[in-house]
Amino acid sequence: MSNSDLTTILFLLLLLVGLAQLLGYFFVKLRQPRVIGEILAGIVLGPSILGRLQMGSWSLPELSKHHAPILSFVYWMGLLLLMFMSGAETKHLFTREERKEVSWLVAVGTGIPFLIGLILGPMFAGPVLAGPRGNKLSLVIIIGVGVAVTSVPVISKIFADLKILHTRFARLVLGVAVLEDIVLWAALAVATAVAGTTVLHVRQMANHLFLTVAFFVLGLTLLPRAVKKLNKWKYNVLAKNSPVAYALTVLLAYCVLAGALDVNLVFAAFLAGFAVVHKKRRLFADALDAIGKVSFAFFIPVYFAIVGIKLDFAKAFSWEMLLVFLVGTCVIKLLSVGLAGWLAGFRSLDLFNLAITTNARGGPGIVLASVAFDAGIINATFYTTLVLAAVLTSQFAGAWLEHVLRKGWPLLSTDRAELAGAVKDQLPIAAA
Repeated sequence: MSNSDLTTILFLLLLLVGLAQLLGYFFVKLRQPRVIGEILAGIVLGPSILGRLQMGSWSLPELSKHHAPILSFVYWMGLLLLMFMSGAETKHLFTREERKEVSWLVAVGTGIPFLIGLILGPMFAGPVLAGPRGNKLSLVIIIGVGVAVTSVPVISKIFADLKILHTRFARLVLGVAVLEDIVLWAALAVATAVAGTTVLHVRQMANHLFLTVAFFVLGLTLLPRAVKKLNKWKYNVLAKNSPVAYALTVLLAYCVLAGALDVNLVFAAFLAGFAVVHKKRRLFADALDAIGKVSFAFFIPVYFAIVGIKLDFAKAFSWEMLLVFLVGTCVIKLLSVGLAGWLAGFRSLDLFNLAITTNARGGPGIVLASVAFDAGIINATFYTTLVLAAVLTSQFAGAWLEHVLRKGWPLLSTDRAELAGAVKDQLPIAAA
């Protein structure tokens, strides 16, 4: 790599992290989620705004494409570190007491929107939404997933910004979101497999789904026990001398194993964080704190900024399509999650908090849009609609949760003690 190339890469990273931190801080001052400001930083630097300006013979989007492999690596490191830290904070994700609630929220809160999307999808699956390779079946599946999806990365970042990752509310929402993502990747695999073809490789899809589910189950049961023993092994020199390096080694090992099995690495990073924390003694509390500081200062803001820089809203946009999709999907999702929460035993404000939060589409919503667009299933206008819906619903969720904490209301009526701690943590931020 030449000195000129290295300088260009450092310049791009400087722009991304600098503007992401600046707009993130500005959004916090406006009592909005920091993550929305970080995504907006990428949009500002992308082809929609500053990307239209030429710097000599280059523009910002062209520079980004020229150095895409390096930016892609930073992007994935940010995503994996975000999920690793989320897993470490939600180590009691599926406790015995919460399995009933998570089951209801997944089965009803996700199942009903997905089924409604599949039932109503054929009414809208036409040339207005379809891309060059989008047949009716693939387009209907994308619509169904678009109605039901919940974001793990964005919700995790909002919880981290609000300092509520440790709460039972966060564990419930993330538990639901992680299980939803298994359905998301399976449905996306099916949709892309049938796009532009009539042949469906059922065995290949079934094997992929089986490996994903098996890895997820092992990552919650046997693998954490193995890592726990390794943590306390007297010959584990790396853990004793460099806990930060050891924690990162666990993360990389999980990702390598998942990659060998063709399992999505996002799951692996989440489960690695889940495994590395000892339930009785936080053996690596300082190490995780150090990793978290670097991650949330650089890698994670750059990840969300790169999400934004990939978007081009100037090429295709429809207010009518956005309003119909946003209002319709939000109403379906909110009512479904409300019903699921009621069946799980929640009442009043609990139901609204759960519904608003699980309605955030965030990262998976953007991934859904990108994969479907790259596969030719949807056109540019529907792609823009899906991305905007993901950003707006995430903003609604973050703003509402911040309002709840500021008012001193409980996230869940059974968790007033956790709420008191979260509000106490928020006071210095509000006073700043």
